[in-house]
Amino acid sequence: MGHPLACVMSPAPAIDRTKLLITGSGAIVATYVAVLASLFARHLWIADAKGHPLLTDFVEVWVAGALTLHGSPAAPYDWRLHHAAQVAAMGHDFKGFLGWHYPPPFLFIAAALALLPYTAAFLVWVCSTVVFYAAVIWRIAKRFEAALVALTAPAALGCALVGQNGFFTASLIGAALLALENNPVIGGVFVGLLTYKPQFGLLFPVALLASGNWRAIASASATALAMLMISTLAFGVGPFAGFLGFLPQTASSVLGEGAAGFQKLQSVYGLMRWIGANEMFAWCAQGGIMIAAVIGVFELWRHDTPYAAKAAALATATILATPYAYMYDFPLLAVAFAFLYRERAFNRVEAMVAAATLLAMLPFMRVAAPIGPLLALLPALLIVRRLVPSQSPAMVPQGA
Repeated sequence: MGHPLACVMSPAPAIDRTKLLITGSGAIVATYVAVLASLFARHLWIADAKGHPLLTDFVEVWVAGALTLHGSPAAPYDWRLHHAAQVAAMGHDFKGFLGWHYPPPFLFIAAALALLPYTAAFLVWVCSTVVFYAAVIWRIAKRFEAALVALTAPAALGCALVGQNGFFTASLIGAALLALENNPVIGGVFVGLLTYKPQFGLLFPVALLASGNWRAIASASATALAMLMISTLAFGVGPFAGFLGFLPQTASSVLGEGAAGFQKLQSVYGLMRWIGANEMFAWCAQGGIMIAAVIGVFELWRHDTPYAAKAAALATATILATPYAYMYDFPLLAVAFAFLYRERAFNRVEAMVAAATLLAMLPFMRVAAPIGPLLALLPALLIVRRLVPSQSPAMVPQGA
């Protein structure tokens, strides 16, 4: 089945293209649902025949929540205690380690999910974050079919398979960028909430400082501080001490030793390590990309460029700048494409690039490889392509 975006720019009447896009995207999404339902019926998704959790990333979330509910909110940051609890939940031991790498405020969500049986918690998490994600994409692009197309991405299926938080992260970033244009206080709240996954919020301060958006900065800071205070009151200081103490171990294990496999690490750093570069060279390469992302975001956000281009650039640069990204994080690219579409409907070249980005994710479903930087480069090229013709007269510093 060809991807529906490849047909967007056909010579047929617009109404026919829209119907074709909705039909094709809907068919792919329905296929994904059918695959998941089949896997679930055969006990190959979520839980085994005895109802025990299968080994997927969501296990760490549910177990961390269960430990919190039982009065041990610091236990998820102790890899021995967390692993033992995971083994108990699954009913058998397993190789490797599903680590809890999130700041303590995320324990609120984990604990809420752990109030439910594992299968129900998994489905509630996936379904609620999918709805949030689809609603944000729909609102950004102002087209219902944009949400359908976003859900056809193989990365979306991968995220649902393991119960990861890629939909949630992309939704927070999309909602923040959507609100910042006209309601900086609400936008700042979403930015503050993004501190649950700090590596995906690093460029927001750059953008907000460049644009002088002090209300959003104040709102984001207040939200982050409130989360810190509330979680400290609820859980004590133990989880924060555990989180800070666990960070070096996480960096050493995941980035230094490649515990999860460098082929799965979808960043420039992961790509360099995968092809055999040493750690220092990989960090230099990642550092170069990070510096370029900071400069690019700062320059775009301090100039009077179209807001949609700024937002798309920030979403794209966010996933390029971090060394710690996996394929389940790549629903974020749909946020970038949605903002580009919001500014102007895609022409033939842009539609082909968008389709190519989604199709390029397909090999990862069979063979893991660090193709993430290439995927993020495609929307980045579209952003540059749109900006270059109007740079000289239009790009003047805001307030000049």
